[in-house]
Amino acid sequence: MALELRQVVKLSQQTIMTPQLQQSIKLLQLSRLELTDLVQNEITENPVLEEAQDLNDEGDSPIVDNTNESELNKADEVAYDTEDGNNLGLKWEEYLGGNAPGGSGYAFDGEERFPLENRLVEKASLHEHLMWQLRLSNFTRTEELVGKLILGNIDEDGYLRVDLGEIAEISDVAEGVVEGVLRRIQEFDPLGVGARDLKECLLIQTRHLVGDDPVVEGILLNHIHDLENKRFQKISTEMEVSWDKVIEAVKLISGLEPKPGRYYSDEDAQYITPDIYVFKEDDEFRIILNEDGMPKLRISSFYRKALSQGDFTSKITKEYIQDKIRSAVWLIKSIHQRQRTIYKVMKSIISFQEDFFEKGLTYLKPLALRDIAEDIGMHESTVSRVTTNKYVHTLQGIFELKYFFNSGIGCLMGGSIASQSVKDKIKQIILTENQKKPYSDQKIVEILWGSDINIARRTVTKYREILNILPSSKRKKVF
Repeated sequence: MALELRQVVKLSQQTIMTPQLQQSIKLLQLSRLELTDLVQNEITENPVLEEAQDLNDEGDSPIVDNTNESELNKADEVAYDTEDGNNLGLKWEEYLGGNAPGGSGYAFDGEERFPLENRLVEKASLHEHLMWQLRLSNFTRTEELVGKLILGNIDEDGYLRVDLGEIAEISDVAEGVVEGVLRRIQEFDPLGVGARDLKECLLIQTRHLVGDDPVVEGILLNHIHDLENKRFQKISTEMEVSWDKVIEAVKLISGLEPKPGRYYSDEDAQYITPDIYVFKEDDEFRIILNEDGMPKLRISSFYRKALSQGDFTSKITKEYIQDKIRSAVWLIKSIHQRQRTIYKVMKSIISFQEDFFEKGLTYLKPLALRDIAEDIGMHESTVSRVTTNKYVHTLQGIFELKYFFNSGIGCLMGGSIASQSVKDKIKQIILTENQKKPYSDQKIVEILWGSDINIARRTVTKYREILNILPSSKRKKVF
């Protein structure tokens, strides 16, 4: 068959990701804090969009009940009217009277969450703390230069991460001088700073606390791996010291700090601010969307008046204002749509996990994104975006929305139980075990079998590791 080139008319359908649709999808997966930042940026960049300061609050009713979709559609039509600036059928006062996002979230009664002084005081870093001590010490100019090079190579845990020979070569001094400066720096606060490994760090601390102790030094120098695996009898036999002395030394070592720079870490605590609050009121669960700090958006009255009166010097200016109005209206519509979707998803989760919200983690049920998607008539990808990086405050605590979606573990008598509930049972079993004779993973399996949970040992091991719980050999406590 001969090949030929010809034109063919074909009718087909395809999905086009418009900028507005892309923005709507992006807003869905943002957390409340991220959305607040985005809105603030839009207010800065779009002169038509402004924050209203005098809108009346609607109390703590969900924002989804206040959305006037018809007015948003009218605003969209006006934004596309490029021929007659006076043809404005939109009643701006009605639309802007209280439908903009913000102000209807969870109230904190005007109380400040954190004391002002906690936000203004900045803790000194480890490097600053050590430099302060270096300047107060009686070093020569050469030794101070070497000391600065040493401090510059101490990591956030307080360990020196460079060879002394390199420092000696850079500073053009003998390696013995560098060694002497390092010994003096290792006497700085915090104890153990400037050590080159864990053994040296712990030895520095013990020598400052108890002086030269042959048992402690012997354990740290020759039996640190036996110490880690709690083989105390082996240490006692090989060092030819009594069991009591070994235990006494182990107690001392257990109280030392393996990371001297931990206190001066610049990692700030990440506080979780819930996006949703769920309360029970009159035997019904109530959903409140947290909009504390969310700006109340509206279209600038100055530009509305100028557009309605056709008061423009050029067509380009008019088109620019109309384009900005379209952008602002679409942003407000997207935020309303986002809030409604979050509300629907949370309401559906409550309907599936009502026992959890009533009684606690033990009653959490297996749940998939598909179940929620079918319940609210949306796609799974939409539900996935809604539940990403969002947290809900419940009577049982604060949870990420993804937490409610988990696989099921089969029961011996039929049915299934949520994997999160199994993890919690494993955690509770380990918390109540005899610390001198901790349960092995196989023993935990047998205990779970007694609770009608059919689970394999390797699954228990996997869940234990997810919970950051050590194996039984390392959980055992001799004293």
